[in-house]
Amino acid sequence: MPFTFHTHSGQQQVGKGMHTIGLTEHIPRCRPQDPTLRQPFPHTSQKPKRLQTKYQDRIKIVIGCETEYITQLDMDRAKQVQEEFGLDYIVGSMYEQIVAKYNGDRTAVFRRYFELQYQMLQALQPTVVGHFDLVRIFHPRDQPDPLLADEAVRRLAVRNIEYIVSYGGVVERDLLREILARRGRITLSDDSHGGSDVAMHYDRLYAYLMEMQVQDVHCVGTGGRIEVFAGAMQDGFWAKNGFCE
Repeated sequence: MPFTFHTHSGQQQVGKGMHTIGLTEHIPRCRPQDPTLRQPFPHTSQKPKRLQTKYQDRIKIVIGCETEYITQLDMDRAKQVQEEFGLDYIVGSMYEQIVAKYNGDRTAVFRRYFELQYQMLQALQPTVVGHFDLVRIFHPRDQPDPLLADEAVRRLAVRNIEYIVSYGGVVERDLLREILARRGRITLSDDSHGGSDVAMHYDRLYAYLMEMQVQDVHCVGTGGRIEVFAGAMQDGFWAKNGFCE
């Protein structure tokens, strides 16, 4: 049955045997100097609704949007889009190019990233928090990870987790021990941008969640309602797709 609540493609999930998917189109950015997306949201929001109708007897589709925090304008736009289009939920993400602003001071990058993420969380209280520690992707692997090596960075990340838990948000599985220790809720996602990305790395995800003794995960329903999926790791979906033995 498992699902994905941060994806940008729809048809392939039907064949994978997923029960529920959340389609989350990117919200166009506000400032002229920021990289733009190809189509305005009013156009791209129509396709998920067509898929929702077409596959209603085979898969449950909820419709959301993904915002990337660059300025307060992006937060205001996200709220406006959710209300205007009656979207079920928001995926709150961070803009990855923040790393270009700190002239090689990696610890400063991490601190600023989690400070801005906290502002985004307070402004939107997004139902799903996307790729919580995206900033780590750009960190050289031969250097100490500031999230592990710098106590101030760690405190900022933990503060953000505690805030997400306080308002009932759902987090993708990053920093899982800290999330589970605070009884935070996690969901699954592939962040697919095409058919070949659907359920990408779910084999590694299965192994990781089993290692961490996770049994229950959460999914987003219509209107942003959060539902628990008990015993998710025993579902036949994993074996059907070759993600477990």
